[in-house]
Amino acid sequence: MGFEKFGKISYTSETKVKDFVNYLEKGKIMATQCRMCKKIYFPPRMDCSNCLSVDRMNWREINNEWTLITYTTAHFAPTGFEDDTPYMLAIAESAEGLKLFARLSKDVSEDQVKLGMKLKLTPVKLPNGKIVYEFKPLGE
Repeated sequence: MGFEKFGKISYTSETKVKDFVNYLEKGKIMATQCRMCKKIYFPPRMDCSNCLSVDRMNWREINNEWTLITYTTAHFAPTGFEDDTPYMLAIAESAEGLKLFARLSKDVSEDQVKLGMKLKLTPVKLPNGKIVYEFKPLGE
């Protein structure tokens, strides 16, 4: 158990990466890295799709500097997120070469967003004890 606290709407309560939520609650952005081939995963996973090893991952803190590649503003939302619109979704790349799709903070207005801007991932506590992460401008 433990993963039921991740996300606004939880679709699973059991996962091999349940410690991810504990790290987020401590303010840490953690990835997993395969002990066999050294591939890094974020969001974390415990099975390596690169070398196919199973349960041979180490937790590691990632370099939390991301570069914005692209973004869009969502004016419609799936069930459970209707009250959030409009919101911005972004794809950014980390210094380690990871690419991530995540929300941009509502504190960022669209006129502030520039391709190539530096971002960081930040844990965000939601009502009812839930937690997620989102991008914020680096330096905030």
